[in-house]
Amino acid sequence: MSIRTASDNETASSHRYVGRIPVRNLWLLLLYASDLFSLRGQAIVNKEKNPDDLPDLVAEILSHAVETRQRRQLSLGYRRREADLNRVRGRIDVLATERRQLLARGLVACRFDDLTVDTLRNRFVRSALEVISRLVHHELAHRCRKLASDMKAMGVSGSPLTRHQMRSDRFGWHDKDDRYMVAAAKLAFDLALPTEVSGNNVLPLPEREEQWVRRLFERAVGGFYRIVLSAEGWRVSTSGALAWQIEENTPGVDRILPRMRTDIVLDHRTSGRRIVIDTKFTSILKSGWYRNETLSSSHLYQIYAYLRSQVGQGDSFADSAEGVLLYPSVGISVDENAVIQGQRFRFMTVDLTADTSVIRSELLRVIRVASE
Repeated sequence: MSIRTASDNETASSHRYVGRIPVRNLWLLLLYASDLFSLRGQAIVNKEKNPDDLPDLVAEILSHAVETRQRRQLSLGYRRREADLNRVRGRIDVLATERRQLLARGLVACRFDDLTVDTLRNRFVRSALEVISRLVHHELAHRCRKLASDMKAMGVSGSPLTRHQMRSDRFGWHDKDDRYMVAAAKLAFDLALPTEVSGNNVLPLPEREEQWVRRLFERAVGGFYRIVLSAEGWRVSTSGALAWQIEENTPGVDRILPRMRTDIVLDHRTSGRRIVIDTKFTSILKSGWYRNETLSSSHLYQIYAYLRSQVGQGDSFADSAEGVLLYPSVGISVDENAVIQGQRFRFMTVDLTADTSVIRSELLRVIRVASE
């Protein structure tokens, strides 16, 4: 997957591309996939119409969140420290005290927890402010840099952190107000990924880049449905697991039987509909043995197994569930369906080069009855 600059005859709104997907639409997918969209989805929906402003939007939200937390005082945390003190604090490091002969100088080596504002969370947010300040217009960049400088003055160090290091961070009831700020900081880091501007960071290898966008597409679709459809009575589940209906088995079969993990499942209590969606980041059609264009048989077998393996267990949702294979596309639209053994299977695309209003409309086609 390559990155190229749009030519003169391309639309002014599509300035940069990853492969043939406009970066502005990647930013839209990042917003859908982020915790920020889940926390403030309804307030952000209108911004879908102008995704080129997403970096500014995220910077505004992050700046506001940081300013709010600074007024209330940034969250504090404990950090493990070691120091030679003239009084005992915490635990005594007997070995270090004896080895360095500290007692002769009236000191003792101690290990203790120190309450500090220099936590992983605050360092992550400060780094996010510095990163996104390079993506936005001058006034907003100055605001982000000033907030980062203020955090430095408060004692937050500038050691760079990654999203991976933040995975261990957990929110308690007393620091729940930080969730919004950290969600905005995570999205700020994500927005810095798809760029062709020269800098100190290099782009991932093409294979890794494609894998990143594939995972992003799945998360974005799930995040979009969770926010938009929940208000319409749909229950949205992502990354779920289905069980095989095993009647008898040998002792070792559990170790080798593949797991069935669904990408997205939509349940509507009022109508009794269940839609099982499997996202695929590849072309919907490929060359077959006997014809030029055909669906992937492995994809079809997979969604077939997801649906048919759950039938006959007393679950009315499962007995009438619909299956959807959802693919991204570039400039084409496909929406075909077939009823197989009493259950409807649908094969659809979402055009990632289209305007954001079109992307939204195509995602919402999933819940429309196929005959409409």
